[in-house]
Amino acid sequence: MYVEIFSLCDAATVDIGGKLNILGAFDTIWAGGIPVGYPHFAVALRIRFDNIEKGEHRLVVNFVDADGKHIIPSVNSLVNINFPSEQRSGSVSSVLNIQMLRFENYGEYSIDLSIDGVTKASLPLYVREQPNMQREAS
Repeated sequence: MYVEIFSLCDAATVDIGGKLNILGAFDTIWAGGIPVGYPHFAVALRIRFDNIEKGEHRLVVNFVDADGKHIIPSVNSLVNINFPSEQRSGSVSSVLNIQMLRFENYGEYSIDLSIDGVTKASLPLYVREQPNMQREAS
């Protein structure tokens, strides 16, 4: 299996045909102060499986702070991979929508993807203090 796309973004959808649509990929939230609430973002995911990997697979997404503390509960899902035997591979797309998340501290957070108990990908998310854009008069 191969993680083709694992992205933090403003929004994402998967249409009926399995096409993954992604809008506004990012890795930093600029905050004027702490705590800061973030109204909505998504984690977009597309994984490719080889023919011999058909069957059920467990996906787990963990969102943790720098100390490994969970920001939200783990998201667990089972996917059943099935595609025509003449195909060499097949893919699955998924979107995790996260709303009204509150960050108590500046720093680095991590969104980690495990497949069948093995960590396959990790995304950093930085929450940083918004720089002061005002210049002092000389």
